[in-house]
Amino acid sequence: MTLTLYNTLTRRKEIFEPLELGKVRMYYCGVTVYDYCHLGHARACIVWDVVRRYLQWRGYNVKYVQNFTDIDDKILNRARLEGSSMEYVAERYIQSYFEDMARLNIKEADEYPRATHTLDGIKRLVHDLEQKGYAYPSEGDVYYAVRQFNEYGKLSGRKLEDLQAGASGRVTSEDPEVRKKKDPFDFALWKAAKPGEPAWESPWGEGRPGWHIECSAMVRDRLGDTIDIHAGGADLIFPHHENEIAQSEAVTGKPLANYWLHNGMVTVGGEKMSKSLGNFITIRELLDRPTDPMAVRLFVLMAQYRKPIDFTDEAIAAATNGWHTLKEGLLFDAQYGSQLGFTTDDNELDTDVVQRFQTEVDDDFNFPGGIAVLFELAKELRREGNILVHQGKTESPPQQLEKQWRTLVSLAQVLGLEAVDEAGVSSGISDAEIESLIQQRQDARKAKNFAEGDRIRNQLQDLGITLIDSPDGTRWHRG
Repeated sequence: MTLTLYNTLTRRKEIFEPLELGKVRMYYCGVTVYDYCHLGHARACIVWDVVRRYLQWRGYNVKYVQNFTDIDDKILNRARLEGSSMEYVAERYIQSYFEDMARLNIKEADEYPRATHTLDGIKRLVHDLEQKGYAYPSEGDVYYAVRQFNEYGKLSGRKLEDLQAGASGRVTSEDPEVRKKKDPFDFALWKAAKPGEPAWESPWGEGRPGWHIECSAMVRDRLGDTIDIHAGGADLIFPHHENEIAQSEAVTGKPLANYWLHNGMVTVGGEKMSKSLGNFITIRELLDRPTDPMAVRLFVLMAQYRKPIDFTDEAIAAATNGWHTLKEGLLFDAQYGSQLGFTTDDNELDTDVVQRFQTEVDDDFNFPGGIAVLFELAKELRREGNILVHQGKTESPPQQLEKQWRTLVSLAQVLGLEAVDEAGVSSGISDAEIESLIQQRQDARKAKNFAEGDRIRNQLQDLGITLIDSPDGTRWHRG
C-alpha cells in the first residue's frame, strides 16, 4: 500500500517519498502566543498530531518541530494593555498552550523553537539574502525584494500583476512603510527599533525580525535546508508560507519543503470566528462546559482535514454521541473481558481490519475513512456485549472478540482516541503487553530487522510508553 498526500505546491495528490528512507522531517507553523488557543488552533494541532502519529505507526522515524512566535505586534499590544512585558505574556500563553494540548491528548513536539531563541539564525539568513541581492536596507529596516524571486507566487498561485491590479492604488495609501520600500509588495525581514519595544543588536541597527523570516530560520536551524513536510493552516498559504519559500530558496537554491500540507479553517455556525461576532471559543472554554476532549478530537477527525469545518452545538453533540459508541467498544475488555476469559499475553490483531484502516488513511490522511472502520468494530462489540448480557454467551468466539477489541484499541491509539472508565482504567496497553512488545523488538533487533524494531518503539511511544535502552537491557515507563 502507498501513502499519498495532497501537495498544496503542486495542487495534486502525490506518492509520499521522504528525503531519507524511513525518516520524516516535519515542521508545523505553530501559534503566536498572545492569547488562549481557540477552536482553529485545536483543529490544526489535532490534525498534525494525528498525521505525525500515523506516520510513526507506518514505521517512519518522525522528527516533528513546532515553533512559537514570541515576537509579534499582538504580543506587544497585549503587554501594553496589561502593563507587563512581551516575555511575560509569551511565557504565560506558552504555558496555557501546553495545558490545553495536554487535555486534548496532543503529544508534545520533539522541539519547540522560539523566535527569540533563533535570532542568530535569523540575522544570518537576512545577511545572506542581502549578499545575494534579494534584500536591501532602508532607514533601519531590511526588506525582501519580491520581484527578484522569479518563482514568487508558486505556492498560492497568486501573481504580482494580479495583486497590483487588485490593490488599485490602495497599497500606497494604506501602508505607512511604503515610502521605505522599493516596491509596495516588498516585505520586512528586519524592523528598526521603536521606542518602548524590545530590540536586538544587528548589522542594520537595533530592531527585531519580521514574522516570515522567523519560520525560515527556525526550519533551517532545526531541520536543514530541505524538509519533507511543512504544515499549517490554509490561512498561512499567503503571504506567510509564500514568503518563507521566497526567503529560504533564494538563499539555499533548494526546495524548502517537498510537501506542503494545509488544514482547512473552522467556522462557528457558518460564520468566521471572531471576538467582534461573539462566537470566539477558546479550547479551555469548550472543555470546561464540559465537553469530552475525545469528542473534540472526533469532531475534528470526522471531517476531511483540508476542508472547512463548521462548529455548531449539533455537530459537537453528534461527535459526543459517536465518542460514546467508540468508548463503549474501547472499554469492552473492562466490562466483559474477565467473563469471556480475555488474556493479557495475546497481542494478535485482525490484520484484515488493520489493512482496511491503512488503505483508507493512506489516501491523503483520510481520517474519516479510518474512523468508519473503528465504528464498525465498536458497534460489533456493542452488539456482542448486548447478546452476552441477555443470553449469557456471545455469537462470536471470545478469541475473535478479543482480537477485535485489541484491534480497535490499537487503531484508536493511532488517532489519539483513548477511553478511561469510571474506575480510571484506561483502554490502553497492559504491563504484560508492553513486556511482550519489548521482547518482539529485541528479537527484531537481534535479527537486524531495525525497521521493525523502530516500528515497535514508535507503537509503544504512541501508547505513552517510553523505552530506555541500556547495556543491562530495556527499561520502560508510562508517560
